Amino acid sequence: MSHDNIVGRDPEKKILQQTVSSQIAEFIAIYGRRRVGKTFLIKEFFEQQICFELIGVHNATLSQQLKNFSVALGKAMGLDIQPQIPSSWYEAFQQLVTFLEIAALKKKPDKKVVFLDELPWLNTVRSNFVQALDHFWNNYASGRKDLIIVICGSAASWMIQQIVKAKGGLHNRLTRQIRLMPFTFTESGKFLENKNVIITKMQQAELYMVMGGVPFYLQQVEPGMSASQIIDSVCFSSLGLLRTEFSKLFSSLFDKSLRHRKIVEILAKNRSGISRSELLSLTGIQTGGTASLILEELEESGFIESRIPWGKNSNDLIYRLNDEFSLFHFTWITELGKKNQEPGYWLTRQNSPRRRAWSGYAFENLVFKHVAQIKSALGIAMVETTDGPWIARPNKETGLPGAQIDLLIDRRDATINVCEIEFSEGPFVIDSKYASELRLKLEVFRKTTKTRKNLFFTMITTFGLTENAWSRELVQKSLTLDDLF
Repeated sequence: MSHDNIVGRDPEKKILQQTVSSQIAEFIAIYGRRRVGKTFLIKEFFEQQICFELIGVHNATLSQQLKNFSVALGKAMGLDIQPQIPSSWYEAFQQLVTFLEIAALKKKPDKKVVFLDELPWLNTVRSNFVQALDHFWNNYASGRKDLIIVICGSAASWMIQQIVKAKGGLHNRLTRQIRLMPFTFTESGKFLENKNVIITKMQQAELYMVMGGVPFYLQQVEPGMSASQIIDSVCFSSLGLLRTEFSKLFSSLFDKSLRHRKIVEILAKNRSGISRSELLSLTGIQTGGTASLILEELEESGFIESRIPWGKNSNDLIYRLNDEFSLFHFTWITELGKKNQEPGYWLTRQNSPRRRAWSGYAFENLVFKHVAQIKSALGIAMVETTDGPWIARPNKETGLPGAQIDLLIDRRDATINVCEIEFSEGPFVIDSKYASELRLKLEVFRKTTKTRKNLFFTMITTFGLTENAWSRELVQKSLTLDDLF
C-alpha cells in the first residue's frame, strides 16, 4: 500500500503497518498538539480501511453527540435515512456492533478500522462514554481479529490523564500508542517542497523558528513569497491564521489553560531555562500535584522540556520553552495586540536588537531538537553519549567566575564536544572579545569539572565561520544549517 501523500512519519507508519499485519484486534491511541496532523495521518494511512468514523464536537451536549453518532453511522451504512438516534453511548456502541456484524463487512479479508476522533469532546459530563467504549472493546472488539480501533484527541490533558497514563480503564486496553510530534527540520523542508515552495535553507529555518514543524501552520505557506513575506501575512495581517491562533490552541488543549499559558509566558522570557521552584514562584502556582500535572501536560504536548544540566542531578532540573510558535507569539504577536499591521511589519524589524535576541533563542531550540543530526555530522552517530547545557555559578572559594555552555555532548570515547550555538545572517566572525570569552568558558569548565577528557570546541552556526586566527586556534569542528538536514 502506497502512502506517498504522507511526508515523513516513518516510525508512526511502521507502527500502523504492524497493526494491519497483526493477527489480533488492535486498540491504538494517538495524541499530540492541535494542528500536528493526527487526523490526516490516520485517514491517509488507512484510506479505504476506515469503515466507521466519528468526530467529537467541541462543547456539544450528550444528545448532540449522539445525534452526530447516528448521522455518522448512517453514512457508514450508505443509508439515505438516518438510523434511530441512540439514547446512550451503550446503545450507540450496540448499534455499531450490529453494523460491524453485517455479513458483507465481516467477509472482507482486510483489517477494518473504527476511527473515533476528538475523543475528549465525546466524553461529555456524566455521559459514561469512556465506560461504554471500554465495554465495547472488552465484550466485542477485542475478539475481532480483523478490527483496529483508533482513538485520537488534541485535548492533551484529557488524553494524557484519562488514556495514556490512566492506571485503569482504557489504558490497560491499548495495544499501541503514538505521540505525534511536529515535523523535524528535514521533514518540514520536504513538506514545503511538495507544495512547490522553493526557498533557501536559511529561509526554511526562519519559517521553522516561527512555526515549528506544525503541518497545518506550514500549509499556510504559499509559493512565490519570501519567508519574511509569509510571516508578515500569516502572523501579522488581520486575517492571518497565526495572529489569533495561540488562545485557541491553549483553550482547546488544556482545562483551565490560563495556568499553562502563564508558565509558557514566563519561560519565553528566560532563554537559559529556570528551575521548578523559581518557575512556580514567578507564576504564583502552588507547588504540589496540580503544578506537577500542569508541567507534565505542557511537556507531553511538546511546549516545554525539562533538562538536567550536564554534571547535575534531578534536583537541578531546569525547564525551558521549546515550542517555536509560543516563543514567537510572546515575543512579537502580543505586542501587536489589536492594532492593524503596518506594511512589511516583519521585514522592517530585520536588524532590530529584539529580533536578533529572538533569533538566537529560536535557533538554539532548532539545534536542541536535532542533536541526533549533529552527532551524525560529527561522525559519532553510533557512539554512546549524553547531552545537555552546562551552567556554573561564580565560586568565591576558587575565584572562578560563572560560565555557561549552550550544549555539551559527552562521548563514551573520553571526549566532550563543547558546542556554542550562534545565529547570524552570514558567516559568523569570532573576534578578539568573543575568543576571550570562549577561552574563559573552557577554562572554567575544565577547572570546575576537573575533567580529563578531550575537549573539542564545536561551533554550530547558520552559515559557518569566517576563517581567521581565532577560529583556527579555538574551533575543532564547525557545523551549519546543512548539517541539520
